[in-house]
Amino acid sequence: MIGDNLPGTNLPVPQPRAPAWNRGRVVGQKRALLPRHVWAIRVRLELAGRVRDLALFNMAIDSKLRGCDLVRLRVADVYAAGRVKERASVVQSKTQRPVRFEITETTREAVQAWIGSPAMIGSIHLWPSRFHDSPHISTRQYGRMLKSWVAAIGLEPSAYSTHSMRRTKAAQIYKKTGNLRAVQLLLDHTKMDSTVRYLGDGQHGPLPRRWTARSATSASSWRMPWRSRKASTSDRQTRRSSRSAEPQHRPHRGLCCR
Repeated sequence: MIGDNLPGTNLPVPQPRAPAWNRGRVVGQKRALLPRHVWAIRVRLELAGRVRDLALFNMAIDSKLRGCDLVRLRVADVYAAGRVKERASVVQSKTQRPVRFEITETTREAVQAWIGSPAMIGSIHLWPSRFHDSPHISTRQYGRMLKSWVAAIGLEPSAYSTHSMRRTKAAQIYKKTGNLRAVQLLLDHTKMDSTVRYLGDGQHGPLPRRWTARSATSASSWRMPWRSRKASTSDRQTRRSSRSAEPQHRPHRGLCCR
């Protein structure tokens, strides 16, 4: 036998050199903040006098930008003629397409106070870094700041990330209007699939019937829930038989036969 020639000692089990990146972490889609969470964080930042954090938090909610685009904002993007713009446009680094967003009055006041602070003297970027080799804060620093904001109001930090800020306002708009197309335009999604995944967790209200399906992987697999495949097949057969029963040759109207 071949097995008789093998040594009796067991070989050592290979051990991974580094632990898995998701070990001890909560992976998957992160939650969006609810309105009560947004107001709780705003009140705490105002009472603590953290001008930069308050401006960054409000801008993240209003702009709905990805973290990489938010930290790269320049003063000229949102500030002109001595005041903060009501609407701004930024070219996204992921898609290289411009996206417009509205800046509410609360955010304009917070950003105006931050730009007028001594820490912003001579700065080109809206969120400058304390390190000389980096012109603006990093996405990791932004993520750590978000974790501290969420933990301050008693939420689980691992359930939220910088992408939660992007989803917060879009989720509230969908909850009030139920318009998927409007949310798709606000988030600048190319496909409706991405917008459905954003709102398909059931936390922000039920999706329309046309989007309820067994899987959200492709739009081709979605169909109306009350219409089965057998019913649609029988309907096609009925229409086909009715067409075959009709006369094939019909006289043309307006012409007389001689």
